[in-house]
Amino acid sequence: MMQYNLALLDNPVWHALQTTHQKFAIGTPVIQRYPAHILPFIGYEKSAVNPLNDILPWITANEKVFIVGDLPALPVSWSVLANLDCAQMICPELPTAPVKNTMEILSLSQEDNEEMFALINLVQPGFFKRGTPLLGNYYGIKVQGKLIAMAGQRLGMQGFTEISAVCTHPDFTGKGFAQQLVLHLCKNIHAQGTIPILHVLNTNKRAVGLYELLGFTKRRDIPFWQIIYTGKP
Repeated sequence: MMQYNLALLDNPVWHALQTTHQKFAIGTPVIQRYPAHILPFIGYEKSAVNPLNDILPWITANEKVFIVGDLPALPVSWSVLANLDCAQMICPELPTAPVKNTMEILSLSQEDNEEMFALINLVQPGFFKRGTPLLGNYYGIKVQGKLIAMAGQRLGMQGFTEISAVCTHPDFTGKGFAQQLVLHLCKNIHAQGTIPILHVLNTNKRAVGLYELLGFTKRRDIPFWQIIYTGKP
């Protein structure tokens, strides 16, 4: 059985930018970010001293970004806007849970970008940008030509692929669409030889329960820090 380095998941953004998503990385050898139009995430090497000072050439005034995991020291002009308490969950084994719905799952393309952007920001605003689909494969379910549920891949690193943007239009919840999409992604990710991971708010008990039903287990709590650079000393 392939061995996986679970420690990578303690600093997932940094390790994604160092490996699978290296082509998107902007910054220095100790701190990097995704382009603003792709993902508002910053990652840094844990041994770095005051790394946020080094990312300033790639940050605009009043820009809001996220750091996942430990928060480094905040220099002047930076402040915390929110600390989102999330569960980091992993699915080492291929899920076997049955789905209660079998709608056609569509591979989403650039032509679907505006619908994807509108749906995810209706349900989970702040994380998904118009360029986010460049990070991995996204899938959806449509009813009468309208996108009503979606899910896709975000962070990726050696041995792990993150499932993200799992959402259903409020008019279509409770029908098992999210479960069907996550199961589809899990099968694809396992087929590529990597383990599915995801992050979910601990307060979202419904989603946590769904993921547990599919075979995900909680690895740890991990904070998502939303911080802002004001540009003023």
